[in-house]
Formats: sequence, C-alpha cells, structure tokens
Amino acid sequence: MNKVTKQIGLAVAGMLVGTSLFAQQKPEVIKKKGYELTFESNYAALDPALKQRLISTFFEVYPKLAKEYNPKTLKKVSFLVDTAYDGVAATSNGKVVYSSMWMDKHPEDIDVVTHEVMHIVQDYGNSVGPGWLTEGIADYARFKFGIDNAGAKWALPALKPEHHYQNSYRITAGFFNWIENKVKAGTVKAVDASLRDHSYTPAIWTTLTGKDLDTLWADYIKNPQI
Repeated sequence: MNKVTKQIGLAVAGMLVGTSLFAQQKPEVIKKKGYELTFESNYAALDPALKQRLISTFFEVYPKLAKEYNPKTLKKVSFLVDTAYDGVAATSNGKVVYSSMWMDKHPEDIDVVTHEVMHIVQDYGNSVGPGWLTEGIADYARFKFGIDNAGAKWALPALKPEHHYQNSYRITAGFFNWIENKVKAGTVKAVDASLRDHSYTPAIWTTLTGKDLDTLWADYIKNPQI
C-alpha cells in the first residue's frame, strides 16, 4: 500500500467510525404497566446499562406521576438520545430528547427522566401560568418521586438571601416543599391542576393557603426549616 492509498484508507476508516458513533438505531418499543415507551438513539456508543436505566426509570416514575397529578396523561411516550442536542434534555408533544454528551458525562443523573416526563404529565398547553411555576413543579416532582437524586448529588438548595420563588427549578421546588409541609399539603397538586385546566390565577394561593405568594415567601424566609 503506497502512502496516498494508506491515507485514503485511514480517512475512510475514520469516516466509518464516526458514522458508527452517530448512526440512528432502530427504535425499540417497550410496553409495561399500561404504558408504552419508544426508545431511539442516534448515538451508537450509548452505554447499554445507561439505556436500561433510562427505560426502567420511566416505567417506575411515570405511572406514579400520572396517578398523583394527571391520570389522563399520554399512554405513549418517546425518548431520543441525540448527538445533535447540546442542552441537557427537552420535552415536547410526548417526546423527550436527551443530550448524548450530557448523559455520557453525567450517567448518574438518571432523574432527569423524572423531571422531563413530569412535563408530559403537566400538559399545560397554552398555560396561563408563568414558566418559573412550571419548572418549579417539575423539580418538586423530581424531589418527591426521583429514584436516585442522592446518586446525582441533586438536592433542594438551602435558602440564600438572593433567592426568590420566581428563580424556578430547585429554588422554587424548595419553597413548594416548605408549603406542603408547613402550610397546606396538596397545594402543589391543586395548583398543577389549575394550570392544566387553565383556571390558574395568582389568587389561587390565597384561596388554598389564606396567603398570597409574597406573604408565603416572607414566612418562608423567617423560618425555612421543615
């Protein structure tokens, strides 16, 4: 083999390796507990053990979330591990896209599944509620129903002076956990339902707890311990 031929051969081999890493795999359909998950990946190097954990987590948490918040949620869900997606994960119309890079670097973060499929259960459509509320409820659901938050070193943060309930995600979820434990259990579930049927207004907090959000937050700041 001359030098030119060798270089061409190496280039072709490299292209084949690259293609194998990013080849679309045949969708796998798994049915269990009355639900159906279609699993796809265009990342051939995905760890089979991680793939199985993603699938198992779905079937463990999704039925629980459905029972707690929305029994009418979708029965068929799709997962895609995508090499082209550079975020963490995103959900739309019953399909969750996971970043292959994130999953490679953070295989312990399995409850990203719990957060994302809660968005499917939420099903707010053109919600009248703010985004921080949607994400706060999803992280509260992760806190309550996650199967290995500790393994991911994921926890609700300690309250800091710069925090506000509109910070979203874990900060908001921590506030909601305090409300559930110190003010009125079932508040998050009721707010979630109001977002889904588009009846939500900020007044619902007063209706449910006797106090508006700002007053609840002020009480939380004074005594955040549960």
